[in-house]
Amino acid sequence: MNLGAMSNPTAIATLKPEHRGHVLLVDDDPGLLRLLSIRLEQYGFSVEAVNNASAGLQSVQTRRPDAVITDLRMDGMDGINLLEALQREHPGLPVILITAHGTIPDAVRATQSGALAFLTKPVERTELLEALDKALRTGASQAGKPEEQQDWRANIVTRSGRMEELLAELERVAHTNSGVLLAGEEGTGKRLLAEALHRASGREPMPFRAVSCSAMSETMLDVELFGHADGDTAAQPGQLVEADGGTVFLNDVGELPPALQAKLLRMLTDGKVRPVGATHDVEVDVRVVCAVSQDLMPAISDGRFREDLYYRLNVVRLEVPSLASRREDVPALATHFLQRIAVRNGESPKMFSPEAMERLVTADWPGNVRQLANLVEQTVALSASSVISAKLVDKSLGSESRGLPPLAQARDEFVRNYLLQLLQTTRGNVSQAARLAQRNRTEFYKLLARHDINPQAFKR
Repeated sequence: MNLGAMSNPTAIATLKPEHRGHVLLVDDDPGLLRLLSIRLEQYGFSVEAVNNASAGLQSVQTRRPDAVITDLRMDGMDGINLLEALQREHPGLPVILITAHGTIPDAVRATQSGALAFLTKPVERTELLEALDKALRTGASQAGKPEEQQDWRANIVTRSGRMEELLAELERVAHTNSGVLLAGEEGTGKRLLAEALHRASGREPMPFRAVSCSAMSETMLDVELFGHADGDTAAQPGQLVEADGGTVFLNDVGELPPALQAKLLRMLTDGKVRPVGATHDVEVDVRVVCAVSQDLMPAISDGRFREDLYYRLNVVRLEVPSLASRREDVPALATHFLQRIAVRNGESPKMFSPEAMERLVTADWPGNVRQLANLVEQTVALSASSVISAKLVDKSLGSESRGLPPLAQARDEFVRNYLLQLLQTTRGNVSQAARLAQRNRTEFYKLLARHDINPQAFKR
């Protein structure tokens, strides 16, 4: 790589501060890795350097970079396979491939796999900086951006790569008018994410309204959403009218009664609502963001939820991870809740002992972030000391303090679930399942026997 050309001080001065970001370097040449790291840091980038693709995948899980620069030819997983893995697990993450042995087929494959750029060594300074500049403008993550550009996500506390991926997707879709469906367990923070989407969309000067579709009767929900025009009570405009120009968040949208589903579909199609008792329509410009905690397909099959409405709402589906799947967020969230309680009570914040924090990190959290917030509130109230003990956390967790399973148990559970999924997919065809698992039939049968699985059961 022509790194000497990158030492031009004039070129360094031309790099604007807003172009800085976090770059992951992957290369099995330690000399080149160190030299390129130094040069990029001189240009204002923060750099993490690893010497193989597996370490690169692990690094992205810990902290999502703005861009990945990887060598094409490496021992083990090569740059193309790393690119494809990143595209599967972190769609939208810009990847720049560099190689000293570039060929046209390599370039074609890299482009088809989603590479942002394919550069051959020696890489020119301007080519690399232009590729990085394009990566930052892609907006694949918030790392390294000025704080004022992150106001939309100020209420989201996370250190999770999965959550950063979700936030990157949310920001991209925020600038469109596409319907967004937030899918995730109860208590994962779907309303907070809907508010963040509202702020990122540019509709923030206008109202954000949240309505629970499962918290009131059909009559009350009709008035709450679409308004009331006349009668014995005073006229009510309804949340869809009050939020004109803004965003309405419908939680548990699967509980919306059929008659109101038809009215909501008409609003999404024509931009008009008709309040209860009214004889004329009211035009509205409102974005609808919905949330579900269960799959809606059974309700569609049973006729309880309109399929045409589902596809209007589910243009972009964003999966919100459970707290148990992003345990790295538990310490940050717990500290955030401690500080929030202290501010509310006008006192110094308490803290969890190291043993107590370990209990929190390894707990199951079936109630997700909402459960963690409640536990922090409870332990703060009950703790006579400024340090919250592990015993008090165990008491608050109760029977839910099972913790993480041992590695062997977790591995066995994964393998069993994987085998079950294969047999369900192939309807018990062992030969086909073995091919999908890339195992021979004899070995596959041994796996089935070890996990006490009968393939005949899947043929019925």
